[in-house]
Parts: sequence; C-alpha cells; structure tokens
Amino acid sequence: MTTTVRPIELPRDAGAFLKAWWPIYEGDDHWVPPLIMERKRFFDPGTNPYFNHATIQCFMAYQGNRPVGTIAATVDHRQIEHEPGLANIGFFEFIEDEDVAGKLLDAACTWLKGQGMKKVQGPFNFNSNHEFGLLVDGFDTDPMIANPHNREYYGRIYEALGMEKSMDWYAYWLTNDGPAPPRLLRVNDGIMRRYPGIRLRKVDLANIDQEAELLWEIYNDAWSENWGHVHFNRDEFDFTVAGLKQVINPDLCFFVYYEDEVAGVSVTLPDFNQVAKKMNGSIFPFGWWHFLMGRSRIDAIRVFVLGIKNKFQHLPLGSPLYIKTWEEARKLKPTVRGAEASLVLETNHRMRSPLEKMGGKIYKTYRVYSKSLE
Repeated sequence: MTTTVRPIELPRDAGAFLKAWWPIYEGDDHWVPPLIMERKRFFDPGTNPYFNHATIQCFMAYQGNRPVGTIAATVDHRQIEHEPGLANIGFFEFIEDEDVAGKLLDAACTWLKGQGMKKVQGPFNFNSNHEFGLLVDGFDTDPMIANPHNREYYGRIYEALGMEKSMDWYAYWLTNDGPAPPRLLRVNDGIMRRYPGIRLRKVDLANIDQEAELLWEIYNDAWSENWGHVHFNRDEFDFTVAGLKQVINPDLCFFVYYEDEVAGVSVTLPDFNQVAKKMNGSIFPFGWWHFLMGRSRIDAIRVFVLGIKNKFQHLPLGSPLYIKTWEEARKLKPTVRGAEASLVLETNHRMRSPLEKMGGKIYKTYRVYSKSLE
C-alpha cells in the first residue's frame, strides 16, 4: 500500500500524533503507554518552554487513512551554538515496514536541510535532557520510569536507512540480595574516614524552589563535559521538575557536600511505570484508581540522576550516594526486588566502576545513531 507523509501542526494535532503509537505497539507486552494528558502538555509550544529554544516540525505517515508512523525533526538552537549544523530526530515510531520508516526519515531530513542542518542524530525526544536512545538490547523487561522502549526491529531498520552508531548508554540492574555487601560497606566506611569533609543530606521538598536551584546548578556542571550534553535552561528545568513532583520521594534523594560546598546529587525514583502501564494512557475512566492503588505495590526503583560537579569528580563521592540510596530504599520497602541505575554513558567509567563493584549488571543498552545530511 502506498505510504504518504504529512507535516502536522502543534498543538492541534498532538493527540493524533500520540495515538498513532498504540497500533504500532500492539502485542508488545513491555510497552508502557504514555499518559496522553502529560504528553499533550509536552507537545504544546504554549506550555513547554523548550519550544522557546528550538524549531520543531513533526510528521505523520499514513497508508490510506491509517496512521503508520511518526517523527519529529528538531533544530535545538543552543546545541548548534556548540555543534553547528547538528540536528535531532525523535519520536520516530513506525510499523515493521522499511518504506514507511524511510519516507518519514526522508521527510525529516529534507526539512532539516532546509533549515541549514548538515547532520542528524537520534533518537532524542527532543534533546538529551529528555528521553533519548534506541533500545538495542534488553527487550525482555519493561522500561523503567522516564526511559524509552521500542520495537525490536527498529535497530535493524535504522541501520538499513544508513544510520550509524554514535554512542551507547547502559542501564545497570542491581538485585536486592539483602543489605549492601560487607566488603562494600567497609570500603565506604574507609572513604568517609579518609574524607571527613563528606556530608550527605536528604532533599527538602518543603523548600523545593531552593533545592531545584541547587539541582539545576549541579546538573549543568556535572554533565557539561559528557557526550551530547545540552545546557538545561532554568525555565525548562522547572517545567521538568514540576512534572516529577508527583513521583519524587525525598527519602531517596540526596545532596552530597564536601567541606560545606554542595558537590553532587542523586535522585532516585520509584518505578511508576508499573502504575502507568495499567492506566493505558488515560486518567479516565479507571486510570486514577490504578494511580492511587498501585503506588504501594511498586517494587523497583531507578537511580534517575547521579551527578558530581567537575571540580569534585576526583573524589569518590558516587559510592556513598549509591550506598545511602540502597540503605534508605530497603528501610522504605524491604521487599524491593532491585534497582536500575541509568542511563550511564559507555565511556563514563567513574560511574560504571562503583556500580559494577556493587554487583550491578548491564541489562539494557540504548544507542544514539547519526547520519550526514550532506
């Protein structure tokens, strides 16, 4: 059947864009449907401040009147200040049909070339401060909160369309086998004795504005040298924090100080995907019930953010944060089956090493691809 690709207008067509994904994932037991209400806010230029710093065009593919795929082409104006000519694609979803995917990618690339872009990378939904990466390994489990999932055939079709690997990120899984191993506790005790200036404290949600200021400061500093990092403007950051308020547990979030200066932060989230999956994209008619009743049944956590400012990265501050998080998680729910730490850049050995010493195993791999537009 003939495939046609059409540009869409946001926010008017956001609902149709989102709902196109349900047929694509039919039969995929590990897909977690997005909450349509939340995603519509994300796709609304009048609500999401990201649109103040980016030019975005979304496209949909059709066979007859049936939607069969989507893609978003993004020119991030802060990104191109540092990497001229580099654009992003994201929300690249399609049925198992190379022609459909190819026509979507062609439409996005043609539009990006018209914007003066020279190279495209992705998937980024819309940039590295949002969901990103194509799952290429680890399809046998559900994604954790705020991580993407895709059909297994996507990687094959990406590569058939000329996309090449740029970088991988890992998700580590740590099984709850009880308290942290004695050897690790001894190592951590040694770190605390050797560096008596280290101090940890919980995030104070009663002073969320001041805490967000600290977190924003650490985030942009700690990741500034990482591959693919884009500066997070404060208005965008506040928009993201507002979306996470309902799922943040302050008992799992810590700032680490060294000699009275804030040096880093860790934010660990309960895996609300276990609840969202049953809501099937909607609060009504029964989604609210799953949200209220499912919270107490969540049995896994995700280390969502763990960053150390550049000036303190020579200090072993990651281990105390990991150990403290694990101890607090067991106090809150001793039956938690495990924790995911993600996403960890494949070249970030400072973060990978303590995770592996704690027994963490890579169980999912996410990849970013790129392609020249010239």
